Amino acid sequence: MRSDKAKKGIERAGNRALIFATGISRKNLSKPFIGVATAYSDAIPGHVHLRDLERFIERGVSSAGGLPVFFGIPGICDGVAMGHEGMKFSLPSRELIADCVESMAIAHAFDGLVCLTNCDKITPGMLMGLARLNIPGIVVTGGPMLAGMYKNIKRSLVRDTFEAVGQFKAGKITREELSCMEEEACPGVGSCQGLYTANTMNCLTETLGMSVIGCGTSLAVSAKKKRLAEVSGERIVGLVKKNIKARDILNINAFYNAIMVDMAMGGSTNTVLHLPAIAHEAGIKLELSLFDKISRQTPNITSIRPGGDYFMEDIEYAGGVPAVLSRLKSKLKDNITVSGLNITEIAEQASVVNEDVIRPIKKAYHKEGGIAILTGNIAPLGAVVKQSAVKEEMMRFSGEAFCFDSEEEGMEAILSGKVKKGMVVVIRYEGPRGGPGMREMLSPTSAISGMGLSDSVALITDGRFSGGTRGPCIGHISPEAADKGVIGLIRNGDIIEIDIPNRSINLKVSKAELDNRAKKQKPFLPKIKSGYLKRYSEMVASANTGAVLK
Repeated sequence: MRSDKAKKGIERAGNRALIFATGISRKNLSKPFIGVATAYSDAIPGHVHLRDLERFIERGVSSAGGLPVFFGIPGICDGVAMGHEGMKFSLPSRELIADCVESMAIAHAFDGLVCLTNCDKITPGMLMGLARLNIPGIVVTGGPMLAGMYKNIKRSLVRDTFEAVGQFKAGKITREELSCMEEEACPGVGSCQGLYTANTMNCLTETLGMSVIGCGTSLAVSAKKKRLAEVSGERIVGLVKKNIKARDILNINAFYNAIMVDMAMGGSTNTVLHLPAIAHEAGIKLELSLFDKISRQTPNITSIRPGGDYFMEDIEYAGGVPAVLSRLKSKLKDNITVSGLNITEIAEQASVVNEDVIRPIKKAYHKEGGIAILTGNIAPLGAVVKQSAVKEEMMRFSGEAFCFDSEEEGMEAILSGKVKKGMVVVIRYEGPRGGPGMREMLSPTSAISGMGLSDSVALITDGRFSGGTRGPCIGHISPEAADKGVIGLIRNGDIIEIDIPNRSINLKVSKAELDNRAKKQKPFLPKIKSGYLKRYSEMVASANTGAVLK
């Protein structure tokens, strides 16, 4: 066993003394040591209940003959960090999490790992760590939050709080209504109720084969989630005994299937950062072009918030990820999973309970997948849009640029009514290096939607969006402004043309004029001059690579 290097042999007497000091008995030294990386935290609604799931993982590991060893992993709630300097740390925390998982697993010579997670960058960070380590591993995701309820209408975080800010500013709701929705939109534990980053990644983790059947959508408050946590504890011991490692599962077929499910469900654009980053750790290069190729071939068969009106609980009741796989079974590439069944076997055994929540291919909501990759002179290395959340009349859009060099400047202009119909809001110097940290623009995009402008205003940025974005919001513009990208050369009044069906985004300015502007452009000066973000900005690669560290 891998753990023998820390616990076996005469020369390890000191090591054993410290192990015994934790309360572990000598008879337990013969068992596989299973590290449980838990991201339990009082700071994140999606994680406050993970302590309860720890108990069930512990039961499973122990009943299967393993020894569970728990250790903590940091986590940031994107919603709480949204709209201020805290969001600069969200994407960079993904790398910290991967490093923490790697450091603990190697230092303590664990035989296998259970990663207990749920939200945003924590889940991909855990998966990156597992891929890097290439030891037996399994992921337990904490599950979606129930829908809120106010005035007998189902509510969710983004539409009914973030977008409600814009509604209040536009005089559409009262301060009292806004206050009530703040309390009612998120009724308890779990990851936010739509296909935002957390739930998208949890569904894709199941599709990748790294969590057990049903884990991706089982509700945070359900007994089912507890049972799956216990099963996961049992399964990791079996994976250790069979020496089935992370990269045995995380191969190109797994990533192909995950991208396909992402497109079919209309998931968060953040997956275009996370899947390449996880693949990178597994020694696989995922090109942006693959996302677009699969999107062209994969109909969007669900309509979940923010782009639609269904909630994650509706997906769970309709059959969850296995039901989605059953719709796609002829397209799947076969691969093993931590559950013991191959992905095609899971698809064959699944059924769809609600034909509208998870539609047949022939009755899809959209002919193409949820995400499109655009290129053009603004984004020669690519840009990303959640096309399933864009109305048909906005799929092609041309407007005058209104430029801002930070999210705060853009937000102030939107809320003060300076942004008008027909404009393309440009928020730059918010990329991986320029931000630093590539902040999500949920606050400005939600304000635009809340003020009724999502059908007449576009937003482009070298930052990114949460899965909560609606309308023609184009992120990940690469190269970013801080790397001398063309987005940094746009001036107020320039015409920007967006053509999502033809996958293009272009600035209607001559190359000669752009070259002239580039010569006069001042060098980028880093915004952060100390600490982790300074180191991060010096090491991070472009968004089109997954914003991995060089």
